[in-house]
Amino acid sequence: MIKTVLIIPHILVHNANALSSPFTIGFPAMSAWLGAIHALQRKLNSDGFEELKFNATAVLSHKADLQVHKGVGDYVNSIIGTSNPVDKDGKRPAFIEEARIHLDVSLIIEFSGLHKRDEERFKERVSHHLQSRMKMASGDIFGFKKPTIERVEDDNEEDIRRIRGKLMPSYAIVERRDLMLEAMSRGLDAMDALLEYVTITNSSQKDEEGKVLWSSKRKTAGWIVPIATGFQAISELGKAKNQRDANKPHRFAESVVTLGEFKMLYKIESLDEILWHYSVDKEHGLYLCEQNKNN
Repeated sequence: MIKTVLIIPHILVHNANALSSPFTIGFPAMSAWLGAIHALQRKLNSDGFEELKFNATAVLSHKADLQVHKGVGDYVNSIIGTSNPVDKDGKRPAFIEEARIHLDVSLIIEFSGLHKRDEERFKERVSHHLQSRMKMASGDIFGFKKPTIERVEDDNEEDIRRIRGKLMPSYAIVERRDLMLEAMSRGLDAMDALLEYVTITNSSQKDEEGKVLWSSKRKTAGWIVPIATGFQAISELGKAKNQRDANKPHRFAESVVTLGEFKMLYKIESLDEILWHYSVDKEHGLYLCEQNKNN
């Protein structure tokens, strides 16, 4: 199957939201990235590309600079806060501490509904919107390289190699719910299953000379991290006081957190390994970002 993809290389995002869920900090949630792409699609639909649809998105990280500080002798990192202007009395105003991260990312966006004759205007409008104060994961866009359009046959090794060559070195974020399912099949609850794979275990042993040798390891190989991939409903659909859109039903929800892996791009053999899309399970109240490979 041939996919048509838009590649936006090296987007520099400043002060993106690093608080990906109520209890995880680091790379922005997948819902933040897909939300930004959906917002871009809506802008392009308003430009006259009515049939355009962004179907799935891959996020590739080239560089991430989490705004934290660890002093001499400190056990944990501290969030570096912003310096807000003083109020009318000359005092510092109250503010909510925010976790921020500076990023260099590339996006691969699978799309449909665009005529070939409109591709140059399409790329021009993409660049225009990215330059026009558009946010990405709540961060400001400081720059990006020229967007390109590629046609990729997913089982064609040469096509995949060409895409890898354009975007390396980088890490693609992929879902590893298989690790969660394996741990939970052994009777662990979701939190214990997550912690089992991100915990670093230290051990020591003495050599023949009596010298103590320390080693550290995790349960499995790979750069395994917790990732936020959507929301689960905790109330029925209804109305809430002062809800943002009075015409849409409302429900309260909580974050869905699972395990993910930052995987070096040269290990990727198919675009479906890294593409994410929206998925809704109304029966169980799940609003998720899932990968094509999970279908």
